[in-house]
Amino acid sequence: MKPVVEVSNVNMTYQSPNGEIHALDDISFVVHEGEFVSIVGPSGCGKSTLLSIISGLLKPTSGEVLLYGEPNIGPSRKTGYMLQKDHLFEWRTILHNVLLGVEIQKTLTPEAREKALNYLKTYGLYEFRNKYPEQLSGGMRQRAALIRTLVPDPQILLLDEAFSALDYQTRLAVNEDIYLIIRQEKKTAILVTHDISEAISMSDRVVVLSHRPGRLKKIHNIELSCAKRTPLSCREAPEFRHYFQQIWKELDIHV
Repeated sequence: MKPVVEVSNVNMTYQSPNGEIHALDDISFVVHEGEFVSIVGPSGCGKSTLLSIISGLLKPTSGEVLLYGEPNIGPSRKTGYMLQKDHLFEWRTILHNVLLGVEIQKTLTPEAREKALNYLKTYGLYEFRNKYPEQLSGGMRQRAALIRTLVPDPQILLLDEAFSALDYQTRLAVNEDIYLIIRQEKKTAILVTHDISEAISMSDRVVVLSHRPGRLKKIHNIELSCAKRTPLSCREAPEFRHYFQQIWKELDIHV
């Protein structure tokens, strides 16, 4: 597998009303094509800041991010960003919501519209294409948000706490849906999450950051004995608890 994301010696310092804050300290890791990688760490350790740097929305104080071997100096069409809230516009139909990205990029062609309709058919939302977001469940809204992210055809998906606004039962179901969609579409994905179980069950590797300033503490290769790997089946694997306990200790969270 070739690297599609290379994070090299990234540092981030910014000013706040209380003075200078050192958010990230010398972060380096690589994400390969087709991988699903999660980033976990204590609250405030710079996880979301790191994802924003990878996306090109923020420029690091030092270090660099390469996408497919080229420096990422600004927002790139190679990446698609999915946030904690679905941010669907309530006055737009589901079809018009999922077309928003290509509208903004001014690439709303008949082919793009057809692609959006095919995604809606494939992932169970076609009959709701003319409905409005308030008429959908939380899980269906997140599926619509992911389809909106996929329609412009990014190679890399960046998921920032994308499931944390959902209740636990819905979240498990959406984990399953989103994981299978990402695998089926053969996308590379980076997920920021505070949920250790979610990270282990969805990921090929888990990147663990320290307390602020976020430093790279360890990268776990997740190897689980599942006949058919899905987020739900992974939670039943005998190795799951071992990974959970190890990462929990590394996070050193004081409650």
